[in-house]
Amino acid sequence: MTTATIGKRLAMAAVLAAAPLAAVLAAESKEEVKGDRIFNGKDLTGWKTKQSKNKSNWVVGAAKLDPNDAKKLVVAKDGRELVNAQGRGVDIYSEYIHGDAIIRVEVMVPKGSNSGIYVHGEYEIQVLDSFGKDKNPGAGDMGAIYSAQPPKNPKFKAPGEWSQFEIHWQAPKFDDKGAKTANAKFVKVILNGQVIHENVEMKGPTPGGVTGKEHAQGPLMFQGDHGPVSYRNIIIQKL
Repeated sequence: MTTATIGKRLAMAAVLAAAPLAAVLAAESKEEVKGDRIFNGKDLTGWKTKQSKNKSNWVVGAAKLDPNDAKKLVVAKDGRELVNAQGRGVDIYSEYIHGDAIIRVEVMVPKGSNSGIYVHGEYEIQVLDSFGKDKNPGAGDMGAIYSAQPPKNPKFKAPGEWSQFEIHWQAPKFDDKGAKTANAKFVKVILNGQVIHENVEMKGPTPGGVTGKEHAQGPLMFQGDHGPVSYRNIIIQKL
């Protein structure tokens, strides 16, 4: 067998060996983008702010902790995050609406900061710097369903680190006359790989939402009238 033939066979073996791995990586890549990316990462097209006396501070960029003050964020323009670096601004919500869905979003806050993820624009999952409170989380800590239930066995990240939410949502149901026939439900909420809620039924909206009322479909809202916060990789998979 010539040296050239040996070389060709070794090259072919390498290709065949890599094929299963390539298939796995391709499958993982498809899974990552499953659903609708409702934030384009370029500008605020497709988003509205709630009416407020405050000025909107939402921008697109790349946020990180201020090296001179861990309670603040600094923003570079070359990023694809939805950032409220100043805090004390206004809430922002998507023009995109959904019913039953799986919602994936990553969030980062500086030290001591506070925000919220409003599913359907009306039911808040708390966003807070709760680092160090894993063993004794309260009803106001990161991942809590506001005014309803604290997170169970959470894994809290440090200020400046990104947390990952996966929210399995069942929208409230209504008959053809508009009467509610089934309550909304957080079927499952996963924070940083840990299930923190299961089958939490919501008899009504939490305070501070877009309308304060329940609907069969609604937007996704992020609280911007408290502290600095950054959101990214916002994906909604309709069910």
